Amino acid sequence: MIKVSIFFVETHTHLDLIKRNAEEVVREAAEKKVTKMVTVGIDLESSKIALEFASRFEGVYAAIGYHPNESKLMDVSGWEELEKLAHDKKVVAIGETGLDYYRRRSTIRQQMEAFKKHLNLARKLDLPLIIHDREAHRDTLKILTEKAKGLKILLHCFSGDLDMAKACIERGYYLGIGGVVTFKNAKTLQMITKEIPLEKILLETDSPFLAPHPFRGKPNEPKYIPLIAEKIAEIKGISLEEVAERTSANSKEIFRI
Repeated sequence: MIKVSIFFVETHTHLDLIKRNAEEVVREAAEKKVTKMVTVGIDLESSKIALEFASRFEGVYAAIGYHPNESKLMDVSGWEELEKLAHDKKVVAIGETGLDYYRRRSTIRQQMEAFKKHLNLARKLDLPLIIHDREAHRDTLKILTEKAKGLKILLHCFSGDLDMAKACIERGYYLGIGGVVTFKNAKTLQMITKEIPLEKILLETDSPFLAPHPFRGKPNEPKYIPLIAEKIAEIKGISLEEVAERTSANSKEIFRI
C-alpha cells in the first residue's frame, strides 16, 4: 500500500506511442501517485503531440527534440519550428537527443550534428537536456564534456558502466533509472543504482517500452513507476517514501516543475 502523502514524478514517457486513451493513462498513473510526468518527443510531429498533451493535462509536461535515430529527418524549416515550440511554458526540456550506435538509422555524422544543435538550443533557452545514449558511451560523454558545461543533463535509461556513472555524477548529471533495474539479470545496473547517490537518480518508464517486472514484455505505462521506485528502495535499503521524496525533489531541481 502506497501512502497517500507521497507522490512520484515520471521523467520519461512517450504518451503518443502508448496504444491507449491518454486520459486513462494519465488518470491511472495519478491513482498510483504518479502525479507529474514528462512526455518526450522523438521528432517534430511527436514533439507537437507531446506539447498538445502537456497543454491538455495539468500534470503533464513536454520535452521536444529529435531522437538520434530520427536525426536524418531534421531540416532547416523543421528545426526552426521546433525552436519556436521550445518557448512554450510547458516545455521543460530539450530532447531526447544524443547518439545511438546500435540501430544507426541515421548516420553518425547526422546524429552528432543534431546532438550539438540540441545542446545549443538547451543553452540558449536555459533548459535541461535529455540524452539518449545507446552503445555510444565514449562519444556521448566526450561531447557532453566539451559542449555541455553548465547545462543540466539527464542521461535517460542509463546503460553505461560504473565508471561512466561516476564520471556523470562528478559532472553533476542525473541518471534516469527505469524498468530494467527490476530485471533479474540486470546486475550491473542494480550495482550502479546502489553505488550512486539518490540525489542524482530520476525515475522513468520509457513507456511503452521496457516494462518492469512482473510486466516485462508487455506494454509499459507511467503507472508502473512505483514498481521501479520499490526496487530502488530495496537495492539501497531505504524506504519507498525516501525514494519518492528525493527523486521528486530531483525532478523539481532539473525540470523546475
